[in-house]
Amino acid sequence: MLIKKGPMNLLEQTRKAIVIGATGMVGQQLVTGLLEQHPYTEVVILVRESQKLTHPKLKQVIVNWDELEKYESAFYQADDLFCCLGTTIKKAGSQAAFRKVDLEYPVTAAKIAERHGIKQFIGISSMGADAKSRVFYSRTKGQFEEEVKKTGIPSVHFVRPSLLLGDRKEHRTGEKMGEILLGLLDPLLKLGKGQNYRAIPGSLVATAMIRIALQEQKGIHIYSNQKIREIAEAMPLSQK
Repeated sequence: MLIKKGPMNLLEQTRKAIVIGATGMVGQQLVTGLLEQHPYTEVVILVRESQKLTHPKLKQVIVNWDELEKYESAFYQADDLFCCLGTTIKKAGSQAAFRKVDLEYPVTAAKIAERHGIKQFIGISSMGADAKSRVFYSRTKGQFEEEVKKTGIPSVHFVRPSLLLGDRKEHRTGEKMGEILLGLLDPLLKLGKGQNYRAIPGSLVATAMIRIALQEQKGIHIYSNQKIREIAEAMPLSQK
């Protein structure tokens, strides 16, 4: 997308981004998008194992997520922390393991980033996230949001997409069935409140996250499924 020059002259800034959850569907597209953006001169991904992707701007840091504090040097002089970490209870194996991936690891990363002066946190949450929800998934996502807010990072953004569409490394039967169902219902969900329930391509979520980061809006911001779509579709990302 062509980012319009504002008072801060965003296109002349250089930025360092850290991405956690870089190997997932949205994470992969986010990393690719960041590497194509002129302001980002360095993109650091924290991963369990080395990835095939190579680029002059890209730096891979192999981490043990249970000992994330040992990798604090990766956070030095970073501007933006993007969080795409997420799993399912089935893949994680238990609710406790799920909480580690969707709550504990992202919050730990946010706290480390805040200690080193990170300016922005842009993370994927979920539609219906609520720390007081009776639904374990929604409650965990809500707790994730609340804990990140407490860090004191100047600019915090949560995108709350509906069902994500796109190619995944792992097969998720429940989500595939959801894709089919929402695909059939999509014509009925294009108006009014139904827009927040429309399945959304992971590529649009990634694009919206980049656009949000480049606007540098301070404070805490939450973006509904429809707002994510609107931001992503406003104009294409520029590629430089």
